[in-house]
Amino acid sequence: MRFFPFAPFALTVALAFAPVASAQRIPPAGFADLAERLSPAVVNIATTQRIEGAQELPRFPRGSPLERFNDELEENAPNANALGSGFIISADGVVVTNNHVIEGADTIEVILQSGQRLPARLVGRDAATDLAVLRVSASSPLPHVGWGDSDRARVGDLVIAIGNPFGLGGTVTMGIVSARNRNIDAGRYDDFIQTDAAINRGNSGGPLFNMAGEVIGVNTAIVSPSGGSVGVGFAMPTTLVRPVIEQILRFGEARRGWLGVRLTPVTPEIAARNNLRRAAGAVVTRVTADGPAERAGLRRGDIILSFDGRDVSDSRALSRAVADAQIGRTLQMGVLRAGRRLNLNVTIRRLEESSLAAAAPLDDPEPRPGPGARLTSGRVLGMTLAELNADLRQRYDLGANVRGLVVTAIDPMSDAHNKLEVGDVIVEMAFEPVGTIAQARALADRAQAAARPLLLHVSRGDQTTFRALRTRR
Repeated sequence: MRFFPFAPFALTVALAFAPVASAQRIPPAGFADLAERLSPAVVNIATTQRIEGAQELPRFPRGSPLERFNDELEENAPNANALGSGFIISADGVVVTNNHVIEGADTIEVILQSGQRLPARLVGRDAATDLAVLRVSASSPLPHVGWGDSDRARVGDLVIAIGNPFGLGGTVTMGIVSARNRNIDAGRYDDFIQTDAAINRGNSGGPLFNMAGEVIGVNTAIVSPSGGSVGVGFAMPTTLVRPVIEQILRFGEARRGWLGVRLTPVTPEIAARNNLRRAAGAVVTRVTADGPAERAGLRRGDIILSFDGRDVSDSRALSRAVADAQIGRTLQMGVLRAGRRLNLNVTIRRLEESSLAAAAPLDDPEPRPGPGARLTSGRVLGMTLAELNADLRQRYDLGANVRGLVVTAIDPMSDAHNKLEVGDVIVEMAFEPVGTIAQARALADRAQAAARPLLLHVSRGDQTTFRALRTRR
């Protein structure tokens, strides 16, 4: 399970879902018919991961009378096992789950309600939305469920979650949609459905159903002080899930649009200063050189009010709209610049996910200081950090009052990926101010030794936020 910062609790990966907009009543007979119909399409996901170093266990020398035991030692080498949930979306065996359920797995099995175990092949995964697609083969068509429209779900609608909590197998829970459009700082495309349907460890990757029996979300996280359900769970809505799944099935990966800007929300103060009736839109704080936005004429300080004919509610909504935009298509943006409204035509390019994570090649050798010199940049928990200087302040548009270490690259396979961005400034680690690489490494080592997450206080644009990074080796 992954943990995210969500004061005062720990946010534990587990999942949640949302329902459909309609006049709903609890049927007199309960939800037995609905659960009986849907449960066969919900599966358990079992994974096995070989523990690093197991292949280095002592072996009897070749020619020894005991050499025959080497194969048995190999078979019994220690493995890490994990359980999660998933659901079948086609009769030919396409299975949807969370990426963190299968991440790092050497073998994956899908366990049907009947107990039948089917080996699964990974079709593709998308770390940015924490989704993965598996495929299994069976001798007969498999039970499956269909997609619903999460945009129709309203707060108060009834929902059902089915999954594999604590490895117990098919478990059905009922609740309502508690809230929508939640940002829980899990990634760039946060737009979760919140539900009070009981969601626990092992529910990750399972479906959230509306009362029509349609999937409207993929259960992903819970807020919990204890690791168990307290009635605050989150599901990735199908409006975000379906395009990703379709692209993985088509290309083996998710392909997103790229604008080439850094954004910050429009605050009430910014809105008042620009004579806007409400705090909506996204402020451009940085434009990538030779990116689509620069070529379109977008400038730092512009406020993007509309994108492809739709109003922009906030910077998160714009990021999602750009990601979903067709690559190579030219569309129009409505922009406010110095009190004047204008329209700009921009041609969307494909986002190279690695470009988000790196401002410099990740395989560059780490800088080595000369005699008597002090290291001013280095790798910490999968991030390349640098002590601030005039060049870095100019490159990342950082004010003179900003203090800390700037993130200049992120390993896409690290826990920092999707939690931090290049240009973020880490102000504190574990509530201690940090200004040197030596300090950062000492604090990271301390957290690793205690086997606890490292809490980061991060400055991003005009805002500050918190991120928690896993420190397991």
